[in-house]
Amino acid sequence: MMFRCGRLIVAGMMLFFSIEAEAYKRGDYSSGFYQLSKSPEIYVCEHFLSDQECDHIIRLAQPHLARSEVADTKSLGSLTDYRRTSQGMWIQGGLVDSVVKAIQQRIAQVTEVPEQNCEDFQVLHYDLGGEYQPHYDYFDTTTPGGLFHANRGGQRMATFMIYLADTEEGGETIFPRAKIKIQPQKGKAVMFFSVDSNGKEDPMSFHGGAPVLKGEKWIMTRWMRPGIFH
Repeated sequence: MMFRCGRLIVAGMMLFFSIEAEAYKRGDYSSGFYQLSKSPEIYVCEHFLSDQECDHIIRLAQPHLARSEVADTKSLGSLTDYRRTSQGMWIQGGLVDSVVKAIQQRIAQVTEVPEQNCEDFQVLHYDLGGEYQPHYDYFDTTTPGGLFHANRGGQRMATFMIYLADTEEGGETIFPRAKIKIQPQKGKAVMFFSVDSNGKEDPMSFHGGAPVLKGEKWIMTRWMRPGIFH
């Protein structure tokens, strides 16, 4: 069974996101992506990572967590923002072990987006009450900071997010304009496009992380570009 392809044309490149549900198998985990929404374009896989892989990533990230930041639109750097209250870290350098490499390869295989076009994994932890208020993942290229970040391989075209733990209550990924909520469940992957089929920023991709009401929330995110990320 082949789910409908999400075709994306950006800067002269044609990229295909296609998953063969029955053929995509990992050990004891056999699952595929289904399309949750057409606007914004959202795909979900219920069992993309094993429990062991999720636990490994959390252990890897924990010693390196620091207050999350957002891109500064006025400069080339980043800054803390009251709307984003998580702690986070980037998996890069010596932290990229065999488990991380295997996940990177798996994502490249199912999305057909080359690894070199992706940003490093970012792991995020939300304590009780932690949230990320609704925002866009694409950059505002009318600002100096947004233009700088967009020029590092092109505009962010898609987000690939994996839940690393169950959240007891709250913490949903929300798309307010589409009235969609996705519950964090360990091993589940969500991919959504920030641009439409013409490569234009999609306002329907406006999304956020709802406050954690009970327990905690762990996610890992990988942003994708049309060109080589640098």
